Amino acid sequence: MLMSTQVRADDAADIGKLLRSGQVAEALQKVDSALAQRPKDAQLRFLKGLILTEQNKSAEAITVFSKLTDDYPELPEPYNNLAVLYASSGQYDKARAALEMAIRTNPTYGTAHENLGDVYAKLASQAYDKALQLDSSNNTAKLKLTLVKNLVGNTTGGTNPKTATAAVTTPTAPASTAPAASTKPAVVAANKPEVDKPEAKLAPKPAASTATAATDRDEEEVLKAVENWAKAWSNKDTNAYLAHYAKDFQTPKGETHKAWADERRNRIEGKGRINVKIEAAKVDVEGNTATVKFRQIYSSDQLTANSRKTLHMIKQDGKWQIKQERAGS
Repeated sequence: MLMSTQVRADDAADIGKLLRSGQVAEALQKVDSALAQRPKDAQLRFLKGLILTEQNKSAEAITVFSKLTDDYPELPEPYNNLAVLYASSGQYDKARAALEMAIRTNPTYGTAHENLGDVYAKLASQAYDKALQLDSSNNTAKLKLTLVKNLVGNTTGGTNPKTATAAVTTPTAPASTAPAASTKPAVVAANKPEVDKPEAKLAPKPAASTATAATDRDEEEVLKAVENWAKAWSNKDTNAYLAHYAKDFQTPKGETHKAWADERRNRIEGKGRINVKIEAAKVDVEGNTATVKFRQIYSSDQLTANSRKTLHMIKQDGKWQIKQERAGS
């Protein structure tokens, strides 16, 4: 076991040296070789995400960091780096959600707090820009916009979020097996490669194309619909809650829509207190359909549950509604 741990540490250290010296292609080749032997190794996967980020392969890096947050939700660094990638492509709501998860995981994570401030500044900049589009004589909005731009040190109002370079820890489980869901990776100092290259700062993205802007709007609308669904559930407003489901909603047990709705109404209205929170939501829109994956934090007088949920949604009559829901990832 000691020898196996040392081999993992040596691999990570060698990859870190290659990355630090600018030998990115060689680092990728070595990390892929190591991952072929230990596909569940969190440290190696994190390093691969860093390498892909260096190569400007943002989509692939997002996939790596997203899967890490699924498999090791207790590690804050993948959430932070995922947020940096989202911010660099102008997806600030997703960046905000990822950073909030990083901070929830580790409230003392200073980089995530700083990045969250930058993301909020960018969102504020966008809001003030919109206010000025609607009323160009709004001097208060002009002043606030100038203050925000000066705050982030960028005349375009962009943010410069920082990545975590190599702070993720490795699980103690054998490389050939995935750690149990309840097992947290232990801190192994030797497994932290000393990647001391400057923290990456991503430049703001140029103006998005019309198609990209439309997709971003759809994602925001979907996320807002899900948040309103959770709010109606929390308020025990069953009429508003049920209105978020499509007429052809696929009921979980194949019962009629009316039977399912009556059962939900009885369960919701029968509770003394309900609180439903949505965290780490990931939205994928394709035309008039969307998939939303998130962590649902549910609490009532009798029950507290923290689980993953997936909603399949469809846009009907201009509204995003739930076509199917299921628990789990």
